[in-house]
Amino acid sequence: MKRLMRSQDSRIITGVCGGIGKYFNVDPTVIRIIAVILAIITTGWPFLIAYVIATFIIPMDKD
Repeated sequence: MKRLMRSQDSRIITGVCGGIGKYFNVDPTVIRIIAVILAIITTGWPFLIAYVIATFIIPMDKD
């Protein structure tokens, strides 16, 4: 069964984008670019709040 987990190996800050990339089988760099675009579009605050919440909700990958 596939689970969304924060990545240990492809992390830059907390591993949220790396984990999303692994879950959807997409390069984490693409997810990071999309994240930056979303942060710019939403003027940063809504995205930053969502990222922090995701950091606490999504468990760390044990591998």
